[in-house]
Amino acid sequence: MALLEICCYGIDCAVAAEQAGADRIELCAAPKEGGLTPSAGMLRSVRQRVSIPVHPIIRPRGGDFCYSAGEFSEMLDDIAFARELGYPGLVTGVLDEDGGVDMLRMEKVMAAAQGMAVTFHRAFDMCRDPFLAQTQLAELGVARILTSGQAPNAEAGLSLITELKRHHATPIIMAGAGVRPGNIEAFVAAGVVELHSSASMTQFSPMRYRQAAVSMSSGEAADEFNRYIVDVEAVAAMKAVLVAK
Repeated sequence: MALLEICCYGIDCAVAAEQAGADRIELCAAPKEGGLTPSAGMLRSVRQRVSIPVHPIIRPRGGDFCYSAGEFSEMLDDIAFARELGYPGLVTGVLDEDGGVDMLRMEKVMAAAQGMAVTFHRAFDMCRDPFLAQTQLAELGVARILTSGQAPNAEAGLSLITELKRHHATPIIMAGAGVRPGNIEAFVAAGVVELHSSASMTQFSPMRYRQAAVSMSSGEAADEFNRYIVDVEAVAAMKAVLVAK
C-alpha cells in the first residue's frame, strides 16, 4: 500500500490529519510562502501530541533555495533542535546559483541530521538537470525526493516522475503538488509508493469584529480572516483509495 504524507501548518491540523488516516506529516509554518521552518513551540507541541512520524521542514525563508551563510547557519541550528526533540526525519533542500544541488552544503545537512530520514523537497523541481540531481542525492544518502515532476502539479509531471523511478531505485520518489482524491489512483497505477498532499481547505475566522482598513500583509489580495486547515474528509478519502488497492 502506498504511503500518504499530509502537509500540516499547525498542531490542530497535525492532530486532525493523524485521526483522518495520514501515515506521516510534513510540518510547516507559513503556507503562503510554500512552507517555512515551524516555531519551537509548534515543534514541541506536535512532538508531544502526534504519534505518527512527523518530518518538519527546514526552510528559513520563502523564495529561492540558494541561501546566505547566515541563513544556512540558521538551518543547521534548526536541524540540531529538531534532532534533539527526537523527530525521525526532516524536509529540506539547498541549491547553488546554477540550479544544481549544493553538494557541500547538503553534506553538512546530512551530517547534522545523522540518524534522521532526510527528504529533499521541491527545490528539486527547480533543478536544471533532475537526473543528475537524483544521482547526487542518492550519493548523499537522502531518503526521498518530493517532486511534482518539474511541472505545475504532480499529475502533469507524472511522466518525469515515472522516469525518475526507473532511473534510480533510491531515493524514494514521492509525488506531491495537487494530489487529491480525484487523481490519486493515477499515481498508484504508475507505481508511485509515496504520495504527498496538502489536502487543504479554507477556514474562515470566528471573529465578529473585523478591521477592514488594516492589513497585516503587503499582498493586495491578503485576507487575515481565513486560513488553511486540513480537509479531513479529503485525507480519509485518499487513504481509503490506498487501502483498497
